[in-house]
Amino acid sequence: MSAKLMVGTELAAEMVVRAGERAAKLVEETGVQPCLAAVLVGDDPASATYVRMKQNRSKKAGIGSRSVVLPAATTTEELVAEIEKLSADPEVHGILLQHPVPAQIDERAAFEAIAPGKDVDGVTMHGFAAMAFGEPGFVSCTPGGILRLLRAYDVPLEGAHAVVIGRSPILGKPVGMLLLASNATVTYTHSKTRGLADLVRTADIVVAAVGRANFVRGDWLKPGAVVIDAGYNEGNVGDVHFEEAAEVASLITPVPGGVGPMTIALLLEQTVDAAEAQVRNPRR
Repeated sequence: MSAKLMVGTELAAEMVVRAGERAAKLVEETGVQPCLAAVLVGDDPASATYVRMKQNRSKKAGIGSRSVVLPAATTTEELVAEIEKLSADPEVHGILLQHPVPAQIDERAAFEAIAPGKDVDGVTMHGFAAMAFGEPGFVSCTPGGILRLLRAYDVPLEGAHAVVIGRSPILGKPVGMLLLASNATVTYTHSKTRGLADLVRTADIVVAAVGRANFVRGDWLKPGAVVIDAGYNEGNVGDVHFEEAAEVASLITPVPGGVGPMTIALLLEQTVDAAEAQVRNPRR
């Protein structure tokens, strides 16, 4: 292995500590404890575990948490109604809808029920537009975490060619916008892109977010490329074939321990941001 690991655990832990200090200061000064509400539909074990992990991290940071668990048969209308209640609740400062949701639910409609000021996971169209135009708002947490990680490891972004593999509205698309805002040149690709391997070989930075285990191979990479594996598949396997890629890349994120901790840390940081903003402007 020649690549250096880009580990997110320590940086994420520092972010959580700082968020906790800000949360404690807000409680001391105003009596308001930042609160993150997590909405889970159904009983998918992986989703339930992930929600519990976020709640445990919240507790450690002094951030309140509220859990709303709905049956798997919940309709779009029922889910939207629950999210609208949370959006109107002044004691809730951030809302997380754990995804994916069951197939009968219109996930986009559910996301759009989140008030923009409480969209701390950065999943609404309003949030995406604000991020893309450089306006105030909350970034999508995994893309935002990726940018923090790149900066922490002093990866030069200006003028770099970044290839994003994936086009989801909460990962692939927003990470490209954030890279573009950092003056990188961005190429969006996906699993159906023709000549994908050849395109990836031109990249200084590769962000793999395609949702397929070991999809990106080592011989796809330019020597010295920076590889961000934003995938998580069964068996703790990312979207990049780690052993092959680590022989070619200069920097690479492990799975787990790379991007994942950054996602949760940014979620908590943005929950505190939201609470502070709502204390300043209660109508928010």
